[in-house]
Amino acid sequence: MKLSQLRILVAVAEQTTFSDAALYLDMSQSAVSHSISALEDHLGVVLFSRGRHGARLTPVGSRIVGYARTILQQAEAIAKEADLARGLQGGQVRIASFRSIAIHLLPDAIAQFKHHYPDIAVNLSEHDDYRQVEKALREGRADIGFTLLPTTDEFDTWEVFENAYVALFPPTFKPAGAQITWAELAQHPLIMPPADRIMMRDVYEHIQAYGYQLNVVSEVETDTTIVSLVAQGLGATILPRLAAEPIPAQVQVFALPVPLVRMIGAAVVGDALHTPAIYAFLDVLKTLGHAIAPEPYRATAVP
Repeated sequence: MKLSQLRILVAVAEQTTFSDAALYLDMSQSAVSHSISALEDHLGVVLFSRGRHGARLTPVGSRIVGYARTILQQAEAIAKEADLARGLQGGQVRIASFRSIAIHLLPDAIAQFKHHYPDIAVNLSEHDDYRQVEKALREGRADIGFTLLPTTDEFDTWEVFENAYVALFPPTFKPAGAQITWAELAQHPLIMPPADRIMMRDVYEHIQAYGYQLNVVSEVETDTTIVSLVAQGLGATILPRLAAEPIPAQVQVFALPVPLVRMIGAAVVGDALHTPAIYAFLDVLKTLGHAIAPEPYRATAVP
């Protein structure tokens, strides 16, 4: 006799039909029916009378359902005690992140985590770049941090997802072909984040390696403002895809002629004692990271 069979037994008793119980349990009706039949065979009694009226408990079925509810309640109490012993009831997880991760990934991660562990507080701090995130980890102000990989050996890290740099062009831009060239990027006026931003250093070095210089006409601090200016036709830009989101539909998005990708990872201080809550949050991140698929590059057709 399995706990799953008892859960199905209680569900059929409460829903009064096999089909309604299947919907409630998110199972197929045949799986529900098979489970009840197997339980009846195991016990040697009929638990439900079946007919057009649905499924009604037999007298012995009514008595057994009462015991089943008690067993399920006790099983839940056992699980709660185990969670308490593992540190998954109460406490907190402190997360350090830069803005794009905080906006686009963490809301889903925190929501899923709170669904499973509602009593654990989640504290989120935003930082300007990954170096500040790593500093927060070193100083013990954060338990989990988002940073660029690879990083130093002082951290244990897990890959979360790849974030490619993209070129954003205004609606009126007419590329020579389906893919932009380095020459087109170098000639077009660009609105860029400040050159001293860590994330932009890789961009300038990447393009210079192919013998080109960017025509930067303006530097703007905020990524969302840059994207809005591009949408208004005031220039183009190069940004990590996640930092650029949400991208207006009229903005044309291209991969760089030679791709440049940043691997985003979650990090904890290595050789440190971490609570079960921290590992539970990392498990949620791993699931979300695998679910993230990069959007296809698009270019708005210009007549």
